[in-house]
Amino acid sequence: MDVKGKIVVVTGAAEGIGAALARRFAAEGAAHVAVVDRNAEGAQAVAAEIGGTAYTVDVSDGAQVATMVAAVEAAHGRIDLFCANAGVGDGDPDRENAVSSPDAVWARAWGVNVMAHVHAARAVLPGMIARGEGYLLNTVSAAGLLSQIGGAVYSTTKHAAVGLAESLAITHGDQGIKVSILCPQGVDTAMLRAGGSGSPQSLDGVLTPEEVAGHVVEGLAAERFLILPHPEVLTYMQRKAGDYDRWLGGMRRLRAKVMGK
Repeated sequence: MDVKGKIVVVTGAAEGIGAALARRFAAEGAAHVAVVDRNAEGAQAVAAEIGGTAYTVDVSDGAQVATMVAAVEAAHGRIDLFCANAGVGDGDPDRENAVSSPDAVWARAWGVNVMAHVHAARAVLPGMIARGEGYLLNTVSAAGLLSQIGGAVYSTTKHAAVGLAESLAITHGDQGIKVSILCPQGVDTAMLRAGGSGSPQSLDGVLTPEEVAGHVVEGLAAERFLILPHPEVLTYMQRKAGDYDRWLGGMRRLRAKVMGK
């Protein structure tokens, strides 16, 4: 997909990767960019900067997502590209217990990291299928393909997001629907900074959100399912698939190193 002339929606777009995507799509000549976030002030600032429209939405709420999609379609006639980018990341409160996060944290992550993608697809697929074309870009994370040490909730929900994207691509690919998942490792965002220095996802380098947005434009143009700003991730995936037990052993050794054991 060439985003020039397209109607684009980006969620989680008040800052970080989402804001960088919104700015880059506008710079690439998108006809209109809808800037969606729970942070109304941040969304409005980005929208004003790029000439887009801001929508204040909790993406874990299906009714709010459907209302926003209907408003964009009413204003612009269609949605060509929906970027479900919003996400939350919580570390394990007890780093020695993978299931130490309370139920509320699991529920919040499931709502944003998984169900938000479901809500988006439910809302936009009817129009896309009727036109015989459309594109879904879901920001997942390398944690969805591999894992994240000290982040069981994050890793689990991101794995689920990969499974959903695969199902969308398999079920709707022959109806003209394209699907990509964006799976970076370390990106200089508030989420990464909250994890502190030395986080394992930063071992292969930290990219700027703008660099990630550049990889997204390239990946959309090639219509690749996997968009990997850190190319090392593909090698790690191949090692994981080639010998799962060996990969798990390597991850345990990495965890011990990260934990200073």
